[in-house]
Amino acid sequence: MKKRLIIGATGASGLPLTIECLKILKKAEDVSACLIMSDSAWITLKQETDLSSEELFSLADEVYDPRDIGAGPASGTFRTAGMLVVPCSMKTLAGIHSGYADTLLLRAADVTIKEQRPLVLAVRESPLSPIHLRNMQELSMIPGVRIIPPMMTWYTRPKSVEEMTHHMAAKLLEPFGIESENYHRWQGI
Repeated sequence: MKKRLIIGATGASGLPLTIECLKILKKAEDVSACLIMSDSAWITLKQETDLSSEELFSLADEVYDPRDIGAGPASGTFRTAGMLVVPCSMKTLAGIHSGYADTLLLRAADVTIKEQRPLVLAVRESPLSPIHLRNMQELSMIPGVRIIPPMMTWYTRPKSVEEMTHHMAAKLLEPFGIESENYHRWQGI
C-alpha cells in the first residue's frame, strides 16, 4: 500500500513549488499525494501559473475541499507519512501555531503535530516581522516540525527558474524520505 503524504497549499506566493512537488510525487511509486488547497491558493494559482484546476487535480491522487472538516485528513486514524504545506502563508503559520483549526488544511496540520508525524512548512514572506519569527521559532521547537523557507541556491549552478524550482521542491520532500531525480546535494569543496 502506498503511504499518503498530505500537501497543503495556501495563498502565499509559490504555487509553482506546489506543482513541482506534486510532479515529483507522481513519479514516486510508493507515495500517494493528498492535496488540500485553501481558497486563497486558487487565487495565487491563477496569478502565478496557466494551470487549470483539472490539470492540477490530475497531479494529485486525492483532492480534498478545505471546508470539509470531516474528511479523512481531519483524523489521526487517517494514516499519513506527514504533511507539507507549500507555500505556507503567515496566516496559515499563525493558525498552525495557535491550534486554530477552522479549515481542513489547518486541522490536518494540527493532527500531524498531535500524531507526531513530520510537518514541513515552506513559509513565504519577506521581510519577516517579529511575530512571524516568533511563530516559526516556537513551531520549530516541536519535534518533527521543520521550517524550510523556499530559498534559492546557486551551488547547483541552475540554468533556469525551473531548475531552481525543482531543486527546492526536492529539498522540501527530502524530510519524508522521497528522493527526486536531478536533485543535487552539496558536495563540498
